[in-house]
Amino acid sequence: MDRRLFLSAVAAGAAGSLGRFPLPGAAAQEAAKKADVEAAVERGLDNLKKIQAQDGHWEAPGGQYATSVTGVAGLALLMEGSTLREGKYSDQVQKAVTWYLHPRRTRANGLIGDADNPSESQRYMYGQGFGTLFLASVYGEEEDGDQRKKLEAVLTKAVDFICKAQTSKRHRRPEGKEVEVGGWGYVSAADGQHFDEGSVTITALQALRAARNAGIKVPKEAIDKAVAYLEACTTPDGGIIYSYAGSGGAAAQAGQGRPPLTAAAICCGFSAGQYKSELPKKWIAYCKKNIPVAKGRVPHEEYMMYYYAQAMYALGDDRYGELFPNEPKDQWLTWTRFKEAMYPYLLGSQDKASGGWTGSGSYGIGPAFVTAINLTILQLDKNVLPIYQR
Repeated sequence: MDRRLFLSAVAAGAAGSLGRFPLPGAAAQEAAKKADVEAAVERGLDNLKKIQAQDGHWEAPGGQYATSVTGVAGLALLMEGSTLREGKYSDQVQKAVTWYLHPRRTRANGLIGDADNPSESQRYMYGQGFGTLFLASVYGEEEDGDQRKKLEAVLTKAVDFICKAQTSKRHRRPEGKEVEVGGWGYVSAADGQHFDEGSVTITALQALRAARNAGIKVPKEAIDKAVAYLEACTTPDGGIIYSYAGSGGAAAQAGQGRPPLTAAAICCGFSAGQYKSELPKKWIAYCKKNIPVAKGRVPHEEYMMYYYAQAMYALGDDRYGELFPNEPKDQWLTWTRFKEAMYPYLLGSQDKASGGWTGSGSYGIGPAFVTAINLTILQLDKNVLPIYQR
């Protein structure tokens, strides 16, 4: 058990040497909490197994967004420790990979997904991102030579498609220097008249990171342009705006930031190695002020908490203090405190009969997606997938 969990359970009145260790009763209580989380995760994973379609995919109601939902659900199974060859859910992982590798969903140009599906034809970059993220995570653990070659070929083309789909604009920073910035929109830059949008940009950037972690070549300029894009989309108070193109090329006004996008940006900033730079510090400070944890339904809750949990996990229990050394320790954002608030909230909202979650019910995302998101949050401590590791 994580030692930090023991320390957080110490009674408030403990003093002296007892303050360093949990009392026996607190230890037993913490063990019970951990058992509750493990049981909830097992029920949730079994739910994903039951609702997986025969051909290996998951989807939102009405057959929507299958490429994206399958990626997120597949990642939740991988986080349990299952792979293509081993684990309790290896059959489900195999079926999902087989579904992705079908010729209908792996086009010669590198597009992953079903562009003929009405729910994806105008939003296929979401599926491209989540599909690439899942397949890269599978590839990183695959040992079979033939399967690795198949996955490598698909991922190489998928990365190439993502990079070619990136927008490109010149942005003048406040000090006068011009830089090239590049985000992503719902479709490729060519198909979407170079429209860009924050949530797709985050999805694409995280997919590129996962591919790079797995050993797939990713052009450095694509990452650099994307990080510069996020910087250009940052308001004076630290929030990320919806769209660089839609803002006329400037994020000049405070109050225009969006908490879900800002939480997601923290993950991408960390993945780019910006652990101590000013940009992630701005985003973290903004999120601290604007994101309620386990306080009831909020817009885009599942998407926001998916990324905010990753950001809190990356912070751990000490990194916030390194970034903000002048803040009192009882005001730090920490992974332990996030869990203490969020885990009971998630366990309390789980359907005990099915093991799944229904979430806010908005935006047509459906229970498969919400269940996979919540399972991701509850399994971060397992530290299995490189994309979610500190």
